[in-house]
Amino acid sequence: MAAALDVGMGFFDTAEGYSAGRSETALGEAARQDARPLLLASKFAPLRSRVTAAQFASALEATLERLGRDSLDLYYLHFPHPFLGVGAWMRPMARAVKAGKIRAVGISNCNVAQMRKAAAVLARYDVPLAANQVRYSLLHRKPETDGVLDACRRMEVALVAAEPLGGGAISAASLGGSGRSALADTLRDVAAARNATTAQVALAWLLKRDDHVIPIPGATRPEHVRENSGALLLELGEEESAAIDRVSARAPVG
Repeated sequence: MAAALDVGMGFFDTAEGYSAGRSETALGEAARQDARPLLLASKFAPLRSRVTAAQFASALEATLERLGRDSLDLYYLHFPHPFLGVGAWMRPMARAVKAGKIRAVGISNCNVAQMRKAAAVLARYDVPLAANQVRYSLLHRKPETDGVLDACRRMEVALVAAEPLGGGAISAASLGGSGRSALADTLRDVAAARNATTAQVALAWLLKRDDHVIPIPGATRPEHVRENSGALLLELGEEESAAIDRVSARAPVG
């Protein structure tokens, strides 16, 4: 966390379901040790056994307690409930905003229809839909073809790109197969020309796709954070971006 804040990256994403709440606890402890301002996002898991607003409120309170905060900057519905969908959970989300428990409402792993439903319910409470977190990377470009990216543009919703480095697969060492080999070669060529790393180039490509896209790369060591931050200063040219785009479109999704 300190390394991220040192380079101006202050948005941290977690969930109650990550390591059974231990991720929230660790993030909260780190935040208390560093007084610099930051933004925290977490997620409510709509499990089959959770069907009431009271259960939602209890889960939110537990998340806030683990994070050591009175309010949360962004709270997501982690995935659509198998029976209730997304709309039912937007009402307690909106009430939590009105109560000052959360500042913004997001959804995750949702399609366009679910985005519209969530936004419509929230609008009844004058609360906007802030974000949809979905997988998006050079190896997973489904948001470009399933309408999610276009919907984010039209609805002014952030597309928070989960696994923007393909779960760590986007590197010169780990990309294999004919299509992926071409992608690896192209990323290496661009990285070499820019004195950058392949991860930085992949993140810069995502940032160039659209202003609504916010990648959230994972990091296990401070040097990963510092490397990722270099993408913020890397402005790809049109030819570079187009070349990456072409070979990425042919890379099989893993």
